[in-house]
Parts: sequence; structure tokens; C-alpha cells
Amino acid sequence: MSPQTDIGVGMVGYAFMGRAHSLAWNTVGRVFDLPLRPRLAAICGRDKAAAEAAAGRLGWAAAETDWRALIARDDVQLVDIAAPGDLHAPIAIAALAAGKHVLCEKPLANNLAEAEAMRAAADAAYPGGARAMTGFNYRRVPALALARRLVEQGRIGSLRHFRAVYLQDWLADPDAPMTWRMRAERAGSGALGDLGAHVVDLARYLTGDEVTGVSAISETFVRERPLADGPVVEGGPRGTVTVDDAVVCTGRLASGALASFEVTRYATGRKNGLRVELNGSAGSLAFDLERLNELEFFDASDDSAASGFRRILVTEGGHPYLSGWWPPGHTLGWEHTFTHQARDLLTAIAAGDQPRPSFADGLAVQRVLDAVARSAASGNSWESVKN
Repeated sequence: MSPQTDIGVGMVGYAFMGRAHSLAWNTVGRVFDLPLRPRLAAICGRDKAAAEAAAGRLGWAAAETDWRALIARDDVQLVDIAAPGDLHAPIAIAALAAGKHVLCEKPLANNLAEAEAMRAAADAAYPGGARAMTGFNYRRVPALALARRLVEQGRIGSLRHFRAVYLQDWLADPDAPMTWRMRAERAGSGALGDLGAHVVDLARYLTGDEVTGVSAISETFVRERPLADGPVVEGGPRGTVTVDDAVVCTGRLASGALASFEVTRYATGRKNGLRVELNGSAGSLAFDLERLNELEFFDASDDSAASGFRRILVTEGGHPYLSGWWPPGHTLGWEHTFTHQARDLLTAIAAGDQPRPSFADGLAVQRVLDAVARSAASGNSWESVKN
């Protein structure tokens, strides 16, 4: 392999996703042989003291309080956007215009128009060498990457059903305080964009198919929440929740297969319950995020007397992404999906290839989310996905 070349990374955001991305940038070069070595140049946040503290804690060389200054830095060649949704479009478009590579967290944007503008910016920057990726980290779960491989190999035959549920409960307490995720002007939507973007992307990724139409209902269970940075005070000020709390959706894929999606942040007792199942003419696949290193596979050609779902422990060196890690049977964690994402992005940049999922993929997901929102707003009408 040729000598490594450094690439300076600048990241906007230092909260939950910022910490996950920081760990990945710090780890990826220690696990995989890379054509580019990431250098953590600067992290950005509006609060100077908090940004500087995050830089020290997470391994960044400098801190900025203005994302424009971050983009303008000569030591930043790749801009990682781990900020709220309303910042995705302006930061990504400006970074691409400046010739910087971009990694943008999902959902790509807060609405379809923004996503279309971001895809156009990525297309315009591509001939000059800038590359853009949407951050759908669940594509990088080895078990799900193996599921995609099995589907591509025809192991489940013709797809008939795709179903997914993504269940969380962090809003089940009606006195949990307001955050930016409950404001449409910051987040675009609630569970739909936060969780639904993941399951729609997995539908496209695992099946190689497109969602063509949907019918959906949504609900906001608690419409006002306390405005509090600390302990909630009884009788204190409250703000209006302007996003959905839960969405249930049925759909159809271009192949004719049926799809169903359920996402909620009100499933009491479910902390991060992502479950996916594909049923085909020759077999089925099932995955549960709470058993992240396992994939269930049913082969309809097995002898009926001994048939059943088999458990595949996805830790072998020949399984996706496992070559850089531990001996078989030594399991990986959720955080390593971001390490795999960083590896794939750096490899694509070095080769001059289009990273996947691209901004075009992010836009395709946004079109489905838009159709779901239109259907729910109209009372469960059938809505075609715009192309």
C-alpha cells in the first residue's frame, strides 16, 4: 500500500452524534488499513466553552463557534455534519461549494426542497473532486450487510414482504422537557425523520428496491412539554410540540412487494428496538438490533423435518467489516457502525468513487418521508413517492 495521506476533518456538533462520530474518527485508522488517515482538525459549536471542552475530551485539535469559519480552515478538507436538521442544508451546500468533502447525518434535510438542493450541490461539486455521503450508519452493521449479500445472492428468492419497526421510549414521560428534536423548525419532523429515515433507508439498501407509494397515520401524544434545562418545576413554562411522536405506514415497492413501517418514541420499555424482517419465495431474514451480532435466516429448501430459522453469529473474518476486528465469536458494538462508515467514506474519497449512501440516496429517502407526511396529514390517503 502507498504511504498514507492525512485528511483534515472538521465536525459541526458535539452532542450525541458528535461523540459517536468522534470515536469513529479516532478509531478507524487503528482498526483498518486506510489510504487516507483522518486528522481531527477542529470541532464546532455555538457555545465556546462547551466546544473547547468537547475538543479536549473527544480529541480535536481546535474549536470553532461558527461553521463558516470551520469550512474556511485550510486544515479542513472534510466537513462532518452532526448538527440539528435545520443546519444540514446550509452547511453542506457551503462546504461543497468550497470544494470540501461532506458527511451529513440522516435525515439528509428537514424537507424535500432542502434535500433536492443538497443533492444538486453534491452533483455540482463531484467533477471537482468533492464527495458527499449521507450518514445511515445501520448499513454498516455487519449482520445487515450480510443480509444484503444474501438477498443479492438470491438466497430468499423473490421478495414478498419487508417490515420494520423502530421503537424507543425516551419521550414516554409527559414531563420530559422540550428539546430541538420536538420542534419542526429545527428537526423537520419527529419519529418520522429521526427513526423512519433509518427504516426507509434499510428497505432500499436490503432489498435493492424502491418504495413507490405509501399510506400512513401519525400521532402527537403529548402536545406541550416543559421548557427546562434542569429539573422540571411544576407549573413552569411549557412549549408546544410541533412534530409527530409516532408513525405507522404501509407501502409498496417497485417489485410489487409489500412494506410496513412503524416508528415511535413512545414504546414504553423499548430503548432502541430496531427490528427488520424480509420474507421471500425461497426464505426469510430477520434482524434485531438488541442482538446486533446475529442474523436469522430461514431457508425454505431445508428438509421440513429439521427446518427453522438458523442463527448466524456474524463475527467471522469473511463477514462484512470483520476483517479488521477480533477473532470469531468476539462481538462488536453499536458504536463501530460509525467506524465502518468512516472507513467506507475515506476509501471512496481516496479512490475518487461516489460514497454510498450518496446524497442521491438521502434524497430518495426524503421523498418517501415526504409522501408519508403528506399521507398522514391528509388522513391516511395513498400517496405516490415523487421522483
